[in-house]
Amino acid sequence: MKKRRFKGAAIQTSSMADIAFLLLIFFLVTTTIDMDKGLGIILPAEGEIFEMHQKNILNCLINSSGNVLLGDEPIEVKNISRFVKEKMAQNENLIVSVKSHAKTRYDDYIQVIDQLKMADAKISIAETG
Repeated sequence: MKKRRFKGAAIQTSSMADIAFLLLIFFLVTTTIDMDKGLGIILPAEGEIFEMHQKNILNCLINSSGNVLLGDEPIEVKNISRFVKEKMAQNENLIVSVKSHAKTRYDDYIQVIDQLKMADAKISIAETG
């Protein structure tokens, strides 16, 4: 009798590419990607200009170090919401005009905008100076 030599098991690799492709498609279809939503501010149409009385505008200035000047008073960021609510109680047509220095950190700017949104203030974004 002849001895049979064991050649080993052969793995079929012809369908590996198909399986990898199907897995890739599956994960691409089922994976959700979180998109940064931004500030969520509705901007007016291009060319729209509104005339406002100076008494209805509250200026909010943010300097490069993150300090905030609201009206003519320096204020801490955490107190902006309360201060604006008080001012809005006195003037229901109040609009807060936010202007920041060109080197203001984005995080400081967002904190101020968040505080104004908490106060339900109407926000106007002025050109950076």
